[in-house]
Amino acid sequence: MMTLQLSIVHRLPQNYRWSAGFAGSKVEPIPQDGHATENELVALKLLSPNGDKAWPVMHKLSQALSDIEVACSVLECEGEPCLFVNCQDEFAATCRLKNFGVAIAEPFSHHNPF
Repeated sequence: MMTLQLSIVHRLPQNYRWSAGFAGSKVEPIPQDGHATENELVALKLLSPNGDKAWPVMHKLSQALSDIEVACSVLECEGEPCLFVNCQDEFAATCRLKNFGVAIAEPFSHHNPF
């Protein structure tokens, strides 16, 4: 089994959709006040490694998801490669990535109970 240890991804806060006429090759953010659709995408972005080293890692992540038949695409977003998956596949995708040794960074909010 291939592992991708020391790779860290996080979910971008915005949801996306395929741009009209560019399904699988170009995305656009869904407005915050937009209504949810079944074709919403989430974007996973590498925190480590980054830059040019991120592209081959993202393609390995994509292959890991393809192996379990989770549809995904690696596209540039915010100047970095991002892995786009359908919202309904997000949990399966992150579970698979965790099994490969990828750390999933989650939002952290400081809450003082006192």
